[in-house]
Order: sequence, then C-alpha cells, then structure tokens
Amino acid sequence: MEGRPPPGGRPKTLAGYLEALSRPVFQAGMSWRVIDAKWDDIRRAFAGFDPRTVADFGPADVQRLLGDPRMVRSRAKIEATIDNAQALLELDAEYGGLASYLGSHGGFDETVADLKRQFRFIGDSGAYHFLWAIGQPVPPYEEWSAAAGRPRGRRRAARGASRGATTSGT
Repeated sequence: MEGRPPPGGRPKTLAGYLEALSRPVFQAGMSWRVIDAKWDDIRRAFAGFDPRTVADFGPADVQRLLGDPRMVRSRAKIEATIDNAQALLELDAEYGGLASYLGSHGGFDETVADLKRQFRFIGDSGAYHFLWAIGQPVPPYEEWSAAAGRPRGRRRAARGASRGATTSGT
C-alpha cells in the first residue's frame, strides 16, 4: 500500500474499526489520492460503516454499489467489506470487544497473522496500516517495510529500471 496511512487514533465504536479496516481494503492496488478523493462517498455508501447495517447488505446492495460512479467499483472489495463487517461483529461478541480481540495475541506478528485469517482482502500491508490507524503498537514503518521486503519506493525504482532498460541503447 503506497502513500500515507490515515491519522492514528483508537476508534470509539465498531464503525470506527470497520472504517479503519476498510480503508486498506479499498486502497489495495490503488493510489491513496484516489481513495482520499472518494472516501466520503464510500463512507456514505456503506452507511457510515455501521457494521450491523453493512453486515446485512445483500446482493441488491452489492449491485447498487457496483453501479455507483462515486464508488471504487470492485465486487471483491465491496463483498470483502460486507464479510469483514460480519467477522468484526462475531469477534466483538466472542471477545467482549474488539480491543480484547486485538490484545489476545502474543504481539504484532501474531496479530497480523490472525487479521489476515479473520478478514478478507487484508494482507501484511493492510494489517499494518489498520493497526497503525487504530493506535495499536506497530514497528517503525521503515523497519517493518525493510523486514517485510517492501523497501520504500520499490515500485518506482522497478518502473524506472525497466524503462531505462527499454530505452537504453537506442
């Protein structure tokens, strides 16, 4: 996930957790600028990320969102958000609160591994940014990025190198 994560802060409601979880889902593979520009519309389309409302979305809601030009119209991301709302509600009930669920793991790596199991469309980068956004302890980004094999600017460097390779010698 390139770009900057949203400002950190512990959510006061489950809607805040779902919104923080949904941001990296929608941002995956896209510019953070595009998501920033669309985020207010995405929030409205998902009923303020109220997890009970979103968990009840059905096929007609998915079709409505796919037809909305203000949305990121990805069926996989829309359905992941609905499924993630359901999973969030289940974890909240099982652990007596999402903060308790997040604190039930041995540390950052274990929490990331479980987030990837529990939620759709969340990978290493999305889990890192989710945890950072909700005020959970995370390693410094540069250290995490290097350890995860994600050096900053990797895509830009790779694009530049491939462009140079195709244009050199002509």
